[in-house]
Amino acid sequence: MKQFGKYILVTRPWSFTMSLISVSVGTLLAAEIGPISWPWFVATAVGIVFFHAAANVINDYFDTQNEIDTPDAPTAKYRPQPIISGILTPRQVLIFAIILFTITAAIGFIIAFMRSWHIIWIGMLGLATAIFYTAGPVKFKYRALGEIAVFLMWGPLMVSGAYAVQLQTLSLKPLLISVPFGILVALVLFANNMRDIAFDSRQNVKTVSIMVGLKNSFLIFAGLILAAYIYVFGMIILGMMSLWGLIIFLSVPKAWSLLKTFKRETPDMADALTAQFDTVFGVLLMLALFLDWMVRL
Repeated sequence: MKQFGKYILVTRPWSFTMSLISVSVGTLLAAEIGPISWPWFVATAVGIVFFHAAANVINDYFDTQNEIDTPDAPTAKYRPQPIISGILTPRQVLIFAIILFTITAAIGFIIAFMRSWHIIWIGMLGLATAIFYTAGPVKFKYRALGEIAVFLMWGPLMVSGAYAVQLQTLSLKPLLISVPFGILVALVLFANNMRDIAFDSRQNVKTVSIMVGLKNSFLIFAGLILAAYIYVFGMIILGMMSLWGLIIFLSVPKAWSLLKTFKRETPDMADALTAQFDTVFGVLLMLALFLDWMVRL
């Protein structure tokens, strides 16, 4: 059980909330059109959790292999890196990642065969993005492309994929609705990179924060949070979201508190605090879609 606990720990299970929100948003949008298969929702959620776990593990592996993660890395202050901290060996981490990706692929192929072949190309694109996020020759994370990769995976791909599982088709609406939450998930990485400007510069990593500096990074950070709310309001005005979408604005105090914290100083737990805000925003987005669905029944 102790060894099993180590493997669970290195997957970073506290981060899975964001994936579950994306899947739930896609499913609730599908509920506006037709009946929902809850067993397939569960299967999709399980598959996404395995995918998220695999992505976390393989990225830790390549971060270590590329000598990006070191004992003095800022992230090590609040979470253990599996190889650097000695929890697992590099071989164990790599094998574990392969196992997780294999399980993910198996679930994906079953869902694709039974529900929608759209899952094949969505899954393949997500798989490639997750691996080459830190693996060569692409290395999105090290070339100032990490935020774009995260936005695509946790925004359009996951939300549209969950929608396709339910209705066996794609639609513009899930793509549009996924944008604000996808942006905010990408900000988790952006916050991490703001904190790590000095460290990443020494490691020869290229990030947007390094390119624009800390002051401008904060302006981008605050601007994208504001843009997410403006986007939601625009969706309501255009009729893409119902008035229940106004519930999302209950997260504004959380956003304001986050911005005040970052204005003073980029905290050690920059990414974790941003993820907490994302969760509040995402849960309220789910609630808005759920209430709209219930009214339509």
